[in-house]
Order: sequence, then C-alpha cells, then structure tokens
Amino acid sequence: MNFPFYIAKRYLISASKNNAINIITRIASVGIVISAMALFVVLSVFSGLRDFSLSFTNVLHPDLKVMPSNGKTLLLTPQQYLDLKKIKGIQQVSKIVEEKALLFYNQKEVIATLKGVDSNYTQITQIHQKLYMGDWFDSQSPEVVVGYNIAYQLSIGVYDYTNVFQLFVPKPGKGVIANPEQAFNKINVVPSGIYSINEDLDAEYIFAPLTLVQELLQYQPHQLSCIEIKLASNASESEIRTQIEKILNQKIIIKNKIALNDSLYKMLNTENLAVYLIFTLVIIVALFNLIGSLIMMILEKRQNLKTLHNLGVEIKDLKRIFLFQGSLLSMVSGIIGLILGIVLVFLQQYYQFIMITPTMAYPVIFNFENVLIVLGTIALLGYLASAIAAGSVNKKLWE
Repeated sequence: MNFPFYIAKRYLISASKNNAINIITRIASVGIVISAMALFVVLSVFSGLRDFSLSFTNVLHPDLKVMPSNGKTLLLTPQQYLDLKKIKGIQQVSKIVEEKALLFYNQKEVIATLKGVDSNYTQITQIHQKLYMGDWFDSQSPEVVVGYNIAYQLSIGVYDYTNVFQLFVPKPGKGVIANPEQAFNKINVVPSGIYSINEDLDAEYIFAPLTLVQELLQYQPHQLSCIEIKLASNASESEIRTQIEKILNQKIIIKNKIALNDSLYKMLNTENLAVYLIFTLVIIVALFNLIGSLIMMILEKRQNLKTLHNLGVEIKDLKRIFLFQGSLLSMVSGIIGLILGIVLVFLQQYYQFIMITPTMAYPVIFNFENVLIVLGTIALLGYLASAIAAGSVNKKLWE
C-alpha cells in the first residue's frame, strides 16, 4: 500500500490527543456534509424549476421550426412537402401561417397572433391537450381556438353564435390608404375551444385552420410563414437540417427548441450558475475549518514527522500524508452530504412535503449530472484546501 496514503488513513480514523483538534475536525466535516447536501438539493430544485418552466413553452414549440431568412413567407410545393416527410428521423410535418390580427367581439378588441395550422399540428405539439373548455376546431369550418386570457378580455365563450366574432388583418399591398375600412381583410369565426397554458401564452395566440388564414391573408396554397417538424427520439438533427436545406433550396433559418427559447434558456442557465457559485462559496468557507484542523494536526505530529524523516521519508511524502488526509476527509464528508441530499430529493418527489400551492409540490428532479457536479466540486476544493495545509510541512517544524 502507498505509505503516505496508509498513514493518512490512520490519522483520519484515529482521534487526536488534542480535544480542540477533534472538535475543529468535526466542525469541518459537518460543514462539508451540510454544504454538499445543500448544493445538491439546490441544483436539483433548479433542475425541477427548469423543466417546469420549459414545460409551458414546449407545449407550443416544435422540435424544429423552418422559417424564411428574408421576408415573411417561404414556398413549399406539394413535392417538397412529400420529400420532407420521407426524411429519416422526421415523424411529422405541419404547415403554418402566422400574422398579427385584431380580434373584435361585442365592442371589445384585442391584438394577438393569428396562427393558421393544418391537421398535422396536433401531432407536432400538445396544444390540444391544454384545452380548458370546448374542442379543437374542425379544419374545414370557420372555427378558432383562443387563449384563456384572450377569452377573458373579450368575455367570450365557446360556440357562441349570438354575437359576431371577427378577425381583422391588414391587406397586402403598397400605396396610400384612402379608406381605412378597406385597409383590412376580415372574417367571421366561431370559438370552438379555449386553451390554458400560462398567463403570457394564453394572451398570445389564436389558432385557426390553415386554409382559412391563407384565404384571409390572400396567400397562395403553397405560401407559408414557417414549417414545424416533429423528430423521432433517435433522429440526427444535423443530418436532418442538411436534408431540409437541400430539399427546400431557398434561404431559410432552422431553429430547435433551445433556439426558439433562447432568452429563457439563457436566464435559467445564468440563475443556475449564480446559485452554484454562491453555494460553492459556502463550501469554501467550510473548508477553512479543514485547513485549520490539518495545520493543527501537523503541529501536533511534528515529532512523528521528524522520526519518519530521520527514517528516510522525504518531505514531499510527508506533505502527501496530509494532502491525502484532507482529501479523504472532504470526499467522505461530501459523499455523506450527497447521500443525504439524494434522500431529501427523493422524499420530496414521492411525498411532496414542500408545496408551492395547496395543489402543486415544489418541483425537484434527480439528475446524475448534479451528482457529478457536487462530487467534482468537493474533490477539487478539498484537494486545494489540503494542498494549502500540507504546504506548511517542512524541516523548520522540528529543527
């Protein structure tokens, strides 16, 4: 067995004759346990909050979204549509037309994004599973699905034929408008359903049949705002991107879910990094006790160190004794804290003893990546703290 490691293990297991050193060592160990546990729990909480936040936007965002790089529309011929569906790794393709629209109902008006979708759209996203009231529209009828906040602002219900619900969009073209009433295309529709996701999204979209929106905007059948795509779980995104660009043969932008939620991902990652750094600082403070206990241990064992040195043990090996001792103490304490943190996370997942609201538990997710982060952080900082303390070992101690 490695001699410095063997001595370090003996020093770690056996108690010191000096009671103050034992107390400081226990305080250092408990501090590392608590800080490791806290770091893992907080990282697990942020993993839960991350998934919880993204679950709302992922309802509406596809795996891939193909948009024109210039202008507002792209062209998709029937043959190109068939070629896209044949690409290996693509499960479904949906044609989309989007435009800002004015919603008018019973002397009330709201501006929202009118989104024309085909019959494949419900296989791309889960919006139809978020219906608060009513049903998803029939693609052959003048029906729409609106957000809960839009319905609240306009005071509308589903299948209300007593009052006219109108959609207005600007007419395409150039020049001076002589009559404002002639500047808009309009159509009467009937709300068939109301969806509810979150406050922002519930006020953003109104869904309608693709052909209805194309007619309202005076688009050609092959003229679209974007194409939304659902991928298979084992699909190669890079290869699919290359094939899409080859088939469409026009200037396009392809975004995945991360790119579509770029600002949200950046915010969540920044918050996660900030919390990690804060709790890493807590671990660093706890490791000061470890440095202190190791230095006191070195002073107590200086006669033993002198004897070992006289027997031929080099200074560098004497330093390694306390380097190993401090590293072992920090890793053992870190693993104990990590185990306690994992137990707390699983208890919260299964028993939900901490609640945000009376019906919703605080979201936490066990992530093996967080285990590696905590172990890596404890191992690195524990090694550095031990190296600082071990650096005080030299001949001056016993001369």
